[in-house]
Amino acid sequence: MIELFVPGRLCLFGEHSDWAGGYRRVDPSIPPGQCLVAGTDQGIHVEAEARLREVAIAHWIDSERRWHEEVVDDMAGFLAEKAEAGGFLSYAFGTAAQVIASHKVGGITLRIRSSTLPIQKGLSSSAAICVAVARAFSRVHDLGLTEDQEMELAYEGERLAGSECGRMDQICAYGRRATHLTFDGDRLTIETLDVAKPLHLLIVDLARSKDTRRILRDLNACFPAAPGVVAAGVREALGPLNERLVSRAREALVVGDAAALGALMTEAQALFDRQVAPACPELAAPRLHEVLDHPAARELALGGKGVGSQGDGSAQLVTAGPAERDALANRLERELGVPCLPLTLEPADRTHASG
Repeated sequence: MIELFVPGRLCLFGEHSDWAGGYRRVDPSIPPGQCLVAGTDQGIHVEAEARLREVAIAHWIDSERRWHEEVVDDMAGFLAEKAEAGGFLSYAFGTAAQVIASHKVGGITLRIRSSTLPIQKGLSSSAAICVAVARAFSRVHDLGLTEDQEMELAYEGERLAGSECGRMDQICAYGRRATHLTFDGDRLTIETLDVAKPLHLLIVDLARSKDTRRILRDLNACFPAAPGVVAAGVREALGPLNERLVSRAREALVVGDAAALGALMTEAQALFDRQVAPACPELAAPRLHEVLDHPAARELALGGKGVGSQGDGSAQLVTAGPAERDALANRLERELGVPCLPLTLEPADRTHASG
């Protein structure tokens, strides 16, 4: 039996640039995608052990105080069918199908023991479970997969389950480190970053639902060369304008300039609202803007923006320090009823020391 923890993924800047940069395969005039990403303090805890032929994936249902388990005994074809059936576990089955097909291994029992990571909130809960499945197979069957190989299998598994995700989400395989990602067609370049000083962020669960697949579908429809002003605006925002924003944000991140980072988040959100949101009604995000415009956010935050695919999933806000973050969380939870999660981006020695 092994135990694993995989964090979620917070996209600080550059949402949607991963799949947008992938279109360079067919149109080299599209700029490479650029984004800044950090692992979250929250994540998924799993335990796993090898099985001979079956795949069993289970998770605890708190409200009913029981285990829910899905067992697949035809690993070749039926796993893919389970992946296409939909639901949160479909991502796990899709990744299991990819691992078994590519590495010809036996089965697995995987239990999701607990999760502090909100689902469908833009924090890559689906990618985290996919990475956990790939890593668990690697450990129990001694496959020796690298982080990059785990990411690739997780990406293929999520795509098999019907998601049009790009390659950003699976960076949660790298843990809680901050990273700069570049997407050039099928080529992904990963650069880990160090921050000079701690940066204090607050992730706000907007307590609303959003249709991530609809968002991805509508925005992908603007590429590679769809006609119209709206489609052209999306391509410009996710391409050259995003490239410039990420470059400036990287500088602020590395030196630990919280004020500059917050101001750039506010600038990025304004760009997104102006040029990307018109392409999909899900991106109107009234709850997101209610939080960003709330008096507490204006008083205690240095700036903020949406998370992940955007929409009414989560918001992220930068504060000057932990005291301001705690005060902001207390007010938002009390006045708007939104759960809040802290995230501290630490210098590398502290990040590694904390596991």
